[in-house]
Amino acid sequence: MSHYKPYPAYKDSGVEWLGLVPEHWAVCKLSFRYSIELGKMLDEKKLTKTSLVPYLRNQDVQWDSINTQDLPEMDIHPEELERYSIRDGDLLVCEGGDVGRAAIWRGKSAIFGYQKALHRLRHRSSGADTAEFFFFSLLTAKQRGVFEESDSKATIAHLPAEKFRQYRFAFPPLSEQQVIAAHLDRETARIDALIEKKTRFIELLREKRQALITHAVTKGLDPGVKMKDSGVEWLGEVPEHWGLTPLKRLVSSIGQGWSPECEARIPEDGEWGVLKVGCVNGGVFRSEESKALPAEMEPRPELGLKKGDVLVSRANTRELVGSCAVVPCDYPHLLLCDKLYRIGCSERVTPDFLAALITVYGRRAVEVEATGASSSMVNIAQSVILDLRVAVPSTDEQDEIISRVSIAMSRIDDLRGKTEHSITLLKERRSALITAAVTGQIDLRETV
Repeated sequence: MSHYKPYPAYKDSGVEWLGLVPEHWAVCKLSFRYSIELGKMLDEKKLTKTSLVPYLRNQDVQWDSINTQDLPEMDIHPEELERYSIRDGDLLVCEGGDVGRAAIWRGKSAIFGYQKALHRLRHRSSGADTAEFFFFSLLTAKQRGVFEESDSKATIAHLPAEKFRQYRFAFPPLSEQQVIAAHLDRETARIDALIEKKTRFIELLREKRQALITHAVTKGLDPGVKMKDSGVEWLGEVPEHWGLTPLKRLVSSIGQGWSPECEARIPEDGEWGVLKVGCVNGGVFRSEESKALPAEMEPRPELGLKKGDVLVSRANTRELVGSCAVVPCDYPHLLLCDKLYRIGCSERVTPDFLAALITVYGRRAVEVEATGASSSMVNIAQSVILDLRVAVPSTDEQDEIISRVSIAMSRIDDLRGKTEHSITLLKERRSALITAAVTGQIDLRETV
């Protein structure tokens, strides 16, 4: 941000997170500039259904967006509307949960109420302040942990109204607020568009990676090889010299682990730990996805991991169940959890090729066979995995396929990593720009 200039003169704001602010900016309690009202408490026992109004809940207010679809209703009588309804330009701020999360209510003509888990901020003078500027101030305050002191760590986090009113913020003149907000709208929209494009590119890379694996383990590497019908509708033709067999004939063992009450921390070297199901997400084994076993609990050494173990997520979200990875070396002190299957390979298949088979064929099975609610945890049974009908080449060809695929995937993963890093830098720039603007570190008055 070196092309931005600072203001000519500054003063101490007296507020630690604000620091120095431009000399002509006001610094005062929030209650001096905005009225703050908590919404109405829902009391179903007193519901008369005579003055029903749709109302917004905490979860309906996300950063810079408000859901207005399929809202519940409560009684807000005519004499209560001024207090418990919202109008154009009001800010809604979450009182609980993700405290401080905010959005602006923009020009809706219908009447909407809001529940007690939300603060409604309404500027005391439309000629003094604009909600667009203060939205960015709230975003900066949230990122700097200003509201954390209001959190109750023992229970659910809260931002009490009386405490909220006492917080001090910096307020430039209205004309500057408008200029700053307009500039931030333009710049954040530009950055967000870049992030969206890069995020989509990462999705395309993931799709390309999966397509590469799928083609390699179902069609092989030789485009001119003679093919035969697999007898499996979705699979189609496979190389003629590959064998077709149920997956259970390729495995020597299958089992799952246990679910003890673990500590939240990662186990130290030599300390007993239990894997979390996320250790296989993304197709790469991550030993750090584990929790420490309490010292007083008797471990189960037979569940320790060995090099070549194929781990499969048996219970996870629908998108992740069936994720698979190979353990690269012995981890005798890391124990298998009950949400993972551990599969041992027969001499007919290598661990890496079996993992690739399960990744491809198992994903298809998950789409058809996984049980459970689509929005929560689903399960895939051992029998579903073992009964998968797969096409398998010789172990020599398996090694060649995995070697070629690994090289190609390494290039894709490297490009994905660089793209993810660039997204991180863009997000940091976005945050730094907003912070610099609303705390007066940069002068945007000539950027109109």
